[in-house]
Amino acid sequence: MTVLKFYLSVNRNDLFIPTIKEHEKLIYKIASVYTNCVEDRNDLEQDIIYQLWKSFETFSEKSGISTWIYKVAMNTAIHHLKINKRKIVTVPLEEQLLDFYEPDNSVAEDKWKVFKQHIDELNLLDKGIVILYLENKSYEEISKIIGISVSNVGTRLNRIKEKIKQQILKQK
Repeated sequence: MTVLKFYLSVNRNDLFIPTIKEHEKLIYKIASVYTNCVEDRNDLEQDIIYQLWKSFETFSEKSGISTWIYKVAMNTAIHHLKINKRKIVTVPLEEQLLDFYEPDNSVAEDKWKVFKQHIDELNLLDKGIVILYLENKSYEEISKIIGISVSNVGTRLNRIKEKIKQQILKQK
């Protein structure tokens, strides 16, 4: 019996609530990328938390908790889109999602705005890959979360980088 399963058998609330609080930004990011409005985002966040709750006891510790949460959140978001029969080509990222970037000069800020515009134009899968990459996830972690091979992650990232590079060069 793993340590997690032992604790879950005692009281899963004691571990679940702090785990969700620790990863609430991650859940917010995924919900924000896969929805268009605040109400949909809130609904999706609740659905993700519910799915995490339902499957919390089955977490096998084969991967890190954040990897598992990413996977559940992204699968829930994709399922949410299918259920609601939404067809979204691109979803603009909100500034709060990208709080890791704080411009210290106008040149850097301008470059970031151009880069962000190109990210907004990506399809849902590629956008998810880029977000995970920008979160410093390894190719292996991205592979587990997205459900594609490690080599496919590398290939897609290289294509995304090249596509954005070519688009930026065309603008100049």
